Amino acid sequence: MSTFERFLTLWVALAMIAGIGLGVAAPGLVQAVAGAEVASINLVVAVLIWAMVYPMMVNVDFGAVAGVARQPKGLIVTLIVNWLIKPFTMALLAVLFFDYVFAPLISPEDAAQYTAGLILLGAAPCTAMVFVWSQLTRGDATYTLVQVSVNDLIMVVAFAPIVAFLLGVTDIAVPWETLVLATVLYVVLPLVAGLITRRLLGSEAAIEAFSARIKPLSMIGLIAIVAILFGLQGEVILARPMVIALIAVPILIQSYGIFALAYGAAFALRVPHRIAAPCAMIGTSNFFELAVAVAISLFGLNSGAALATVVGVLVEVPVMLSLVAFANRTRNRFAEG
Repeated sequence: MSTFERFLTLWVALAMIAGIGLGVAAPGLVQAVAGAEVASINLVVAVLIWAMVYPMMVNVDFGAVAGVARQPKGLIVTLIVNWLIKPFTMALLAVLFFDYVFAPLISPEDAAQYTAGLILLGAAPCTAMVFVWSQLTRGDATYTLVQVSVNDLIMVVAFAPIVAFLLGVTDIAVPWETLVLATVLYVVLPLVAGLITRRLLGSEAAIEAFSARIKPLSMIGLIAIVAILFGLQGEVILARPMVIALIAVPILIQSYGIFALAYGAAFALRVPHRIAAPCAMIGTSNFFELAVAVAISLFGLNSGAALATVVGVLVEVPVMLSLVAFANRTRNRFAEG
């Protein structure tokens, strides 16, 4: 890793502080950024995520996609954790903390809202950011693409029924525009750009050299996104720090627990590290645009559910960076192949 990458956690921490400061000092600028939205997708954030994802897409070799079928264990672990475990453990933790552990600190109405927001987060596995985490752990770009693509296909049919079951609400309106637009912006367009780039470059040596040159784009995009997210929520963080901390507790337990489960299962099944790390990251990270959009449509912009999904966004980056560091430190314990 380069010096810049080794100190990435520091840069992210500084971006958090800068973002909060910007949100307080220049609220007009922050609101202008927040207003640049289409179907609940912030276009500024979308451009930055695109910049983050594109460098990894350049490494996707469609000729190697067939190889995924020869190593199905990583995909199986991802699907089981994401769809048969994660939504239900998040719901269980939310009920445990907000209905019991934190009951003396918050009203029952707020508890129900926070629980709903966390359920929405738990049912939406990551689509875009996982490409960044995969790149930071030297994951297999092609296998990661297949994992994300299969998850997106399942999400189209499984998200609404799972959320409806856990929330006890049957008339959930999934924001299809958000789901489709996010998939196109974060997966399809960067993938097409990556494939075109590979063709133009030609040789593997040229592709590797180009990838090395543009790799810093991912890190710069990540830092910029963190600053924007914390800028957008700066006033809320300063005004309601205790509530933010309470919501963060079950999210932290869920994140580390899901990662441990998926990473441990991949290790036990002797999945190579280049597949195991992204496999665990997909379940740990969340498709926050979808969760936030559904929370707003169901409960309102200023609801506790919407706040809970936003806290999930704020917690995610520091958590994922810590897991990236752990995955890199344990690389040598995994099988090769």
